[in-house]
Formats: sequence, C-alpha cells, structure tokens
Amino acid sequence: MGLPEAIKKSTQDYIIEALRKKFKNYKMGDEVKPFHYRLLGKDRMALFSFIQSINTMFGTSIFEQTAIRLAQEKFKVAKNHVKAFNRISSEAQSTIQSIIDQLSSSKINPNKVRETELISNATKDKILHDISTPLVDVWLETYNGELYLIDIKTVKPNISSFISFKRTLLEWVAVELAQNKYHKIHSLIAMPYNPNEPEPYKSWQLRGMLDLDHELLVGKEFWDFVGGEGAYEDLLICFEDAGVILRPEIDAYFAKFKLK
Repeated sequence: MGLPEAIKKSTQDYIIEALRKKFKNYKMGDEVKPFHYRLLGKDRMALFSFIQSINTMFGTSIFEQTAIRLAQEKFKVAKNHVKAFNRISSEAQSTIQSIIDQLSSSKINPNKVRETELISNATKDKILHDISTPLVDVWLETYNGELYLIDIKTVKPNISSFISFKRTLLEWVAVELAQNKYHKIHSLIAMPYNPNEPEPYKSWQLRGMLDLDHELLVGKEFWDFVGGEGAYEDLLICFEDAGVILRPEIDAYFAKFKLK
C-alpha cells in the first residue's frame, strides 16, 4: 500500500523546511579546538557538531511530527505532546508500585494485559487525587474507541531508565482508565529505527521490565503501525529525497568553515 502521495510530499517538505530552519539558526559552539581543526578540518568538526544537534532535533521534534503526519490518514485523532488525564486512585498507584517491585525482583514476567486488568480493578469507583505524568509524545485514537499513548525513545536507552519508562506506561493507563472514556487503552515505547538491522533489535535490556509484544514498537513495526503497511520504506525515501535536494546547501554551508 504505502503512503498517499500527499502525505509523502508534505513529509518531505517538512523535513526540508526543518533542516533549512536549523541551518539558519544554527551556531557552532564557542569552544576552539585547534588540534582537532588541524587534524580533521574545521568544516568536518562543524559538521560533526551539527549532526549532534540534528540527532537531538530528531528525538525532540522530527520523529514526533512525522509520526503525526503519517497517522492522520489512519486514525481518528493524531496529536503530539498531549497532557494525559491528571487524576489517579491511591489503590492504582499502590498496584503500579507492586507491579514494578515484582518485575524488578524478577518475581513475575511482564504481562501488559494482566497489568492493565489489575490497574483497572484498582481504579473503579475509587477516590482520585492529582498526579503529574510526562507528556504523551504521540497520542492516537482509533475510530472504534481505542487509545494509543506512545513514548518515543532513543534506540539505545539507558538501562537505569527502564523502571521510569515502565512506571510512565502504567500510570498513563491508570489515569486514562479513571476517565472511562475509551474502549481499550494501550501505552507503548517506540524506537524510530533498529540500529541492529538486518538483525532483530537486541532488546535483552528491556526483557524483564517491558512486555515486548504489547509495549514496544521498533523501526519498521512502528512506522507501519502509524502509517499503514509500506509506510517505513516510503518514509526512508522521503528522507533520502530531502537529502538530495538539500545536499548542495549543506555542502555550501559547511564549506565556509574550512581553515584558510
């Protein structure tokens, strides 16, 4: 199937616009590195610094915005940076802490279906109090009342952060169940690409904390989920075509950093 032509065009245009805006506003750091400049060239060091900045931009905006663009044809609602409901029951919080404790000590294996059931039972007809949760990176609602709350993470997450990731996923389920607005609620971690391609993603660090079948989407699986079958391959072409268009501008921009 793949992406509609209009979506591909708007996505490519968005990438080009975002990079041009980055060029316009980008300023290389003030730190002088005379040995690096003479060994590698100031233009290469400038490019290296810019790429680091681009990596940050990908993680904080481009991947989120691109996911929303792709999802608009498939989902009833597709938004980013959404604040989840801010009320939870004390019993639900206790249930979440119990799940985290048991997972951390390997007393149980992750099972999102069972965890959601436990949280649902701890939420019904209970007194709620305020809670603060992270913004939802990608918020998707289907036409049959299912809700997907997606947190986009770096492809090599810090192992020490996994407990925090899991707690966020469970708390999102709890606060949205407290509203009883949706038929089903799913909370997931998404990683925009698989750094191990063509091998499967090496997810051993996540085992024991995340239910890999229900809480993790990586690379092609993620993009095809939000945009439909074939979305991942079409998206790679969008980035490639944008790069071809921008290449003369990129070369000209970094040529000015060459040492004279």
